[in-house]
Amino acid sequence: MSTAELTLSPGIDTVSRALEWLDGIAGEAGWPARTVHTLRLSLDETLTNITMYGFTDRAPDMAEPRIRLQLQHDATRAILTVSDNGRAFDPTARRPRELDASLDDAQVGGHGLRLMLHFLESMHYERAGDWNRLELVARIDATP
Repeated sequence: MSTAELTLSPGIDTVSRALEWLDGIAGEAGWPARTVHTLRLSLDETLTNITMYGFTDRAPDMAEPRIRLQLQHDATRAILTVSDNGRAFDPTARRPRELDASLDDAQVGGHGLRLMLHFLESMHYERAGDWNRLELVARIDATP
């Protein structure tokens, strides 16, 4: 199983830097478009929420905010682990919000979890000390 890692400080370029890192790995591995889409969508959604909400209201004595990415993959499966030392949050304990009844009722946002659950094979969360750890598992499709 191949492994790659990246550590980031949360900021305005966190998502773009992480997606560039992921794209590089996917390109080298020759992953099909569906697999790349699944991982990009899930990483984007996860990091957007971490950077927007995970590090607000931090006490001055807390450790420097960090996000760690680890990607392990073989020919059939990719496991992307996103760890951060922000506030505790378990996205697997939440239910996706209901779909809007009509376009007139539609609201922006709130559907990322639904999409992740649809595309990913599985998603697991744990809190270890001061760290959130979210494991995103995607099947590497056999066809492009």
